Formats: sequence, C-alpha cells, structure tokens
Amino acid sequence: MEPLEPPEPVPPRERAQSPVRRPESVLIVIYTAAGEFLLLERRRPPGFWQSVTGSLEWGETADDAARRELIEETGITQGFLRNLQWTQVFEILPSFGKTYAPGITTNLEHAFALKLLERVPVALSVKEHVQYRWASAAEAVDTVTSRTNLAVIRQLRH
Repeated sequence: MEPLEPPEPVPPRERAQSPVRRPESVLIVIYTAAGEFLLLERRRPPGFWQSVTGSLEWGETADDAARRELIEETGITQGFLRNLQWTQVFEILPSFGKTYAPGITTNLEHAFALKLLERVPVALSVKEHVQYRWASAAEAVDTVTSRTNLAVIRQLRH
C-alpha cells in the first residue's frame, strides 16, 4: 500500500479570519479487507462512537480535509482513501460546543472510505477521543451514534 501524503496546509492568507466554524465536514470510515471497522469514542459527548470526522477549514477542500483529519485523529498514513462522492446533511448538536454563525443549524458532510488490507496501529488523538476499537460490521452498526456514519458503514459492509 502506498502511504498517504499529508495535504499541503492551507496558506494563512487563504483562511478566512473568522471566529465561526465552517458548517461542512468529512467522515472517513476506516475498514479492513476482513470487514472490521475502526471506531473512535469521542471525549464529548461521552459514549459517542464514530469513525474519523472533522470540519473543513475555510479555504480547504474536502479531499484535503479528509487526509488531514485521518492523520491527525489516527496517525494512519497507509491504505487507499476514496472520496465516495456522497454527501449528507445533519443537524448540528449543541453538545459539540463549537461556534457557528447565527442561524446555522445544519452541516454538510462528505463521505470517504479508507480500506486497509489488515488492522494497522492507531495513534489516537487523545485530545478528541478516549479510546478506539476494531469492530465487526454488525458491531459497528450497533455502536455508532451518528445516522450519517451508520449509513456509510451499511453501504461498505460485506
């Protein structure tokens, strides 16, 4: 497998100097050829299990955000990262505590998949997550909290 290259950082002049978060994100479902899915438990809210997710920075593409978030949250730099060309909209949960512009209540999420030949070491971002686990497709379906995450796992399971 070829290593994933980290994206080029968005130059500061291209980033909007905005105190509000961009209501657009990526979801990266990581799974093995054997059908195991990597799940991460968020720090907040407790008990919230998901795949890798993260907001796009102002001026950043979805593909670049997916590579950046994958490496930041898991340290995984191998496998084939595929843009599924699938977007979903969800209601923003107040418990995430991020600031959006007034009146923004929904987020546009871009779905990606990272298929690995087998499990790889995970360097968890302890700032964002408390633990991780590899789960069968059935366990992943029963565990993930987000309906958008659930939809992508159902699509990818064998």
